[in-house]
Amino acid sequence: MKMTNIVNGPDNVSRIIMGCMRMPALSVDEAAGMIKTAHELGINFFDHATCYGDGEAEKRFGDALPLTGIRREDIFIQSKCGLHFDRQEFDWSRDDILMCVDEILERLQMDYLDALLLHRPDLLFDPEEVAEAFDKLHTSGKVRYFGVSNTTPGQLELLRKYVKQPILFNQLQLSIEQSQLIDGGLYLNNMTTDMSINRDYGVLDYCRLHDITIQAWSPLQFGMFGGCFIDHPDFPELNAALQKLADKYGVSKTAIAIAWILKHPARMQAIAGTMNPDHLREFCDASKVDLTHNEWYELYLASGKFLP
Repeated sequence: MKMTNIVNGPDNVSRIIMGCMRMPALSVDEAAGMIKTAHELGINFFDHATCYGDGEAEKRFGDALPLTGIRREDIFIQSKCGLHFDRQEFDWSRDDILMCVDEILERLQMDYLDALLLHRPDLLFDPEEVAEAFDKLHTSGKVRYFGVSNTTPGQLELLRKYVKQPILFNQLQLSIEQSQLIDGGLYLNNMTTDMSINRDYGVLDYCRLHDITIQAWSPLQFGMFGGCFIDHPDFPELNAALQKLADKYGVSKTAIAIAWILKHPARMQAIAGTMNPDHLREFCDASKVDLTHNEWYELYLASGKFLP
């Protein structure tokens, strides 16, 4: 497993994260098996959110972890708050953040979170309220580190003006097919393609400049929720390129697609959302692959992009 040290944060965390969104579909024993499999594969980083199964993912994890024999201090657990689909709003208010953390810890049956991420921007967020909540959580020992998801450079600047703790993570969508996070600047001033439209405000470069680790979500997806491009008939050229490199390196196409993300010098993490042990193993095989510069570009072009 490829590991990384987070600037201003924890050392020796896995670059592949196990995303627990689908864990409610498992029994407690099955969830314990998935957690143990992930740990055996070298994953020590687990991602949750209050909206995953309306809290059921955290509860299932909390019930399952004691069955695995894994010590709490040997893993890194983060959760996200702010999405309230039940009341159709996003909420980064001080009181809601504090309430959510207490509820998260109760469901996980834990005393602290390693990291809390704010989950998609609240259009009404007050950075001073966020700062108050973070101070209280950090001082009390309930949360060690903090981050965000799907947040722009301007929003990050606003938070960093008031929040004392470093913002360590920004969870953003990225895959070979959904590559605008990486390649937006490539099409600068190119009026012949929609790829020149600024869709991410330069957030990748901002995060690199400010030591914010990007966590790539839906790393095998096309579109926002279009599905997986692996073996999808709409992506024959990409799958052929993936298969060619999979044969070369003795891994699956999934592993090559994740290795493409891990190759980037921003040292991103990639979130594996599967609850299938075999698929998780394929995902983790990405750590065995170091794509060349040329191979990275071969995959990029095979996904339907072009070099201007």
